[in-house]
Amino acid sequence: MASMPTPHGSQSLYEVFLAVARAGSFTAAARALGYTQSAVSRQIQALEDETGAALFERLPRGVRLSEAGRVLLPHAEAVRDRLAAARAELAALRTLDGGLLRLGAFASAGAALVPRAQAVFRERHPGVTVTRVEGPSVKHLGLVAAGEEDLAVVSPAAGAPAPDGVTLHHLLDEPMLVALERGHPSAGRRDVRLGELAGEEWIVGNERLEDTLFRPAVAAGFRPRTGLVAHDWIAKLGAVAAGLGVTLVPALAAASVRPDVALVTIHPDDVPYRRICAATPPVATVAATSFLRLLRETARSLEEQGVR
Repeated sequence: MASMPTPHGSQSLYEVFLAVARAGSFTAAARALGYTQSAVSRQIQALEDETGAALFERLPRGVRLSEAGRVLLPHAEAVRDRLAAARAELAALRTLDGGLLRLGAFASAGAALVPRAQAVFRERHPGVTVTRVEGPSVKHLGLVAAGEEDLAVVSPAAGAPAPDGVTLHHLLDEPMLVALERGHPSAGRRDVRLGELAGEEWIVGNERLEDTLFRPAVAAGFRPRTGLVAHDWIAKLGAVAAGLGVTLVPALAAASVRPDVALVTIHPDDVPYRRICAATPPVATVAATSFLRLLRETARSLEEQGVR
């Protein structure tokens, strides 16, 4: 005859104690729990050893709580309730009925890629709380590595390895467009060569061009004439609209460009691309894995639409 299972991590000592207190005997408690009587007896003995007190009075027929057992009873009930709550929360993490997703992204990823994926994620998993922080890619890579973010959308330098503690998942290669004043001679063209705009005043986000959207173009040998440094997109596009210069705009942010600025495609031989990736810890959470799947679907959709 097969032996009955013995208590394990799914039932705490306190839950076994409560079962015995409720049933009034080790045998009845064992039957209710699906354990052997000797296993329940050992669990109670272990708890009595831990508390240093006899918790039950052994009677000819069954047991009843001792004074120490009556003192322990409400505390055991509190432990049981906290364990039940913990198990429910852990189950919610597995089923995405609850939990937290800490998300990071660089600025222009928040124009189309991230919000579209986040909208679908919220519809499918309304119980999961999503927090989102915007900032440069290097910041988010550090936060993922430190375990302070679960997933981040980043643009790592071409050829750069992932930092320790980070796994990179390629999403898409994003082309750049050029933003011009509406009255600019090239504003109505189908595409433009970067060399044709070499004499223009370029508006950039950093004096070091290798740290800007120009990084791929600079690597290819194009060195623009820069006159205005503007870190904020509103300031950049405002300067373009006022005729103070031209600037590069990521394709992901194209739909959010103001109407008094013209966007022109860069010739295929010149167009700079930047690599867009999702960064996660080596072992991603269930929520991060689900969000990554949606990011990939959204990235494919955006590429099919010309990333516009």
